[in-house]
Amino acid sequence: VKLRDQQRLAHGPLAEYPNEDFGDEVPRSGNASGGGQPGWAVRCAPGGPNDYVYVIVQPVGWKPISELIGRPELAEDPEWATPEARLPKLEKMFQMIEEWSSTLPKLHVLERLNAHNIPCGPILSTKEIIEDASLVANEMIVRVPHPERGEFVTVGSPLKLSDSPVDVTSPPLLGEHNEEVYVGELGLGDEEFRLLKSNGVI
Repeated sequence: VKLRDQQRLAHGPLAEYPNEDFGDEVPRSGNASGGGQPGWAVRCAPGGPNDYVYVIVQPVGWKPISELIGRPELAEDPEWATPEARLPKLEKMFQMIEEWSSTLPKLHVLERLNAHNIPCGPILSTKEIIEDASLVANEMIVRVPHPERGEFVTVGSPLKLSDSPVDVTSPPLLGEHNEEVYVGELGLGDEEFRLLKSNGVI
C-alpha cells in the first residue's frame, strides 16, 4: 500500500507541492488535547507542581463526570448535555471539573475517573515515574547493574516484541573491549597491543 501511495504521488498531476499553497501551520494547543475530544490538565490536591490529572471529556463520559463533580443536572441540561453545547464553554467546563478534582489527591481522582472508563492520566514527577509499579512491571523502568557505579535506574526499551526481547545492559567501561577490537578485529599482534596498553596509548 505504501509503495502504491508513493507511486501515485510520484506521478500525480502536480510536479511539485509548494508549501505556501497549504496555508498556515497548526498552532500550538497548549494543554488542549488537539484531537477530536476536549482534554485538559486539571489541578488536584494538595496543589503542588505535579498535582494534575489530564482528563478527556468524551460524549459518553459527560454523564458520569457531571455526577462525580456533584452537578448531575448538567447531564440533561440542553446548555451542557451535548458536545456542541459544551464546545463554546470548554474553559468553564474544565473549571467545574477542577473545582472537584482540586479537593482530592490525584490518585483518588484517577480511581474515580477510571471507574467510569473516563480517559485520564496523571502528571508524574520523575520520582513518581521511576517508582510507578506499572512502568516497572512492563519494564519501561529497569534497574541495571554496573561494575563501578553500582545498580542504577534507567528507561527500558519501548519496543516489546515476543520473539525479540530487549535487555538493557550497562555501557562498556572505557577501553573494556580494546583487546577484542584491536587484536580480534583489526589483527594487531599481542605484543604490540601490550606495548600500546603499557604506554597508555590505549
